[in-house]
Amino acid sequence: MSTRIERDSMGELAVPSQALYSAQTQRAVMNFPVSGLRMPLSFVRSLLLAKSAAAKANVTLDQIPASIGESICDAVKTLLKSDDLLVHFPVDVFQTGSGTSSNMNANEVLATISSELAGETVSPNDHINCGQSSNDIIPSVIHISSSLEIHEKLLPALEHLVDVIKVKALEVQDYVKTGRTHLMDAMPVRLSQSLMSWASQLEEQIEAIKRLEKPLHCLAQGGTAVGTGINAHPSFATEFNKELSKLTEISFTPASNFFNYIGTQDVAVSLSGQLKSLAVSMIKIANDLRWMNSGPLAGLGEIELEALQPGSSIMPGKVNPVIPEAVAMVGAQVIGNDATITVAGQSGNFELNVMLPVIAHNLLESIAILSSVSVLLADKAVKTFKVNEDKLKEALSRNPILVTALNPIIGYLKAAEIAKTAYRERRPVIDVAEELTDLSRTELEKLLDPEKLTKGGI
Repeated sequence: MSTRIERDSMGELAVPSQALYSAQTQRAVMNFPVSGLRMPLSFVRSLLLAKSAAAKANVTLDQIPASIGESICDAVKTLLKSDDLLVHFPVDVFQTGSGTSSNMNANEVLATISSELAGETVSPNDHINCGQSSNDIIPSVIHISSSLEIHEKLLPALEHLVDVIKVKALEVQDYVKTGRTHLMDAMPVRLSQSLMSWASQLEEQIEAIKRLEKPLHCLAQGGTAVGTGINAHPSFATEFNKELSKLTEISFTPASNFFNYIGTQDVAVSLSGQLKSLAVSMIKIANDLRWMNSGPLAGLGEIELEALQPGSSIMPGKVNPVIPEAVAMVGAQVIGNDATITVAGQSGNFELNVMLPVIAHNLLESIAILSSVSVLLADKAVKTFKVNEDKLKEALSRNPILVTALNPIIGYLKAAEIAKTAYRERRPVIDVAEELTDLSRTELEKLLDPEKLTKGGI
């Protein structure tokens, strides 16, 4: 590989000839050959947007020349149009805990491009990084990228899933199935009631995520190295947020206390915890679908999920519930990511949290995979499953728990006797109840009507 020589404060270093980055990025590449994982694309794009907002703010505040500020903004636009953006951002996730390497990577790449555009030297430190520190811009970009991903992907995906569930609930509202508690037969429910429970779960999760948007829109930018704002114009934070809000169409504001937002990652930890809660809800829905689909002969077989691919390399004809399985695995990953973020959140030592890159990586991964799998769950599982009505009716007709409806009339002990007899003799509960009570067949049919029992009451 051909190289060129670049210089930073530590001396000279060979850098790949075609690289847009410079010495500090190359040092990071050499220092951190850890995982091969790069910072997420959503993080890099948000970092570039932040650099553009900073350039605009610094021009307004006469901190950098207008020509250089314009060239920085044009360089950001050029990069954001790139199909292979991450080629220019090779630094490993497991790097310096402040994310300085990623910050300088962006500064160097933008300096290279903007220098060409401006026809003059643009400094990665003095111009691109003007008024900033890695210690305030990286925490800010965690908030910016998370906000954008939630606004543009996660919330729309979840709302789509809720809409699909509600439409499906209307389609299946006439189907009555055996309810289950402890995975054991319980009183009947409408299939639509089960689905509307899922919708309610998700709506609560959506509202909980929205409640975190306000603190997520507060940024550390302006606190610079430790929270004091040293080397930043007193109005930089205000101008930066104003420009960023224009670029993103999200209303960002300066944090009321920069020390808090630089020294901690409490908002990210809270958001991750909420994503974990969402993951738990998604796993619940996925497992309900898997159980209802189980079979087709030896399981519940209440529904039939869309057949998407062969289910076995050895058993011909086998079809598996692949989408719910994918959902459950996403849930497991998000729960694991939350554990990492929780530990990382404890690394706010004095004036800086020093696990920022891994927080960014895990948080954005959780948002991304939850967004993607929510759409798959909606379109390839909920929307397309078919109901096996014969299976539903067969199970209902033999469900001794229906005798619960007779409790107010014959008492708990008598009802228990009927249920146990029906279980033991494998007979419909209505037949046993007719033998062991004075109630007529007509009365029993009315009292034990599964549809009526889904409406509650006495």
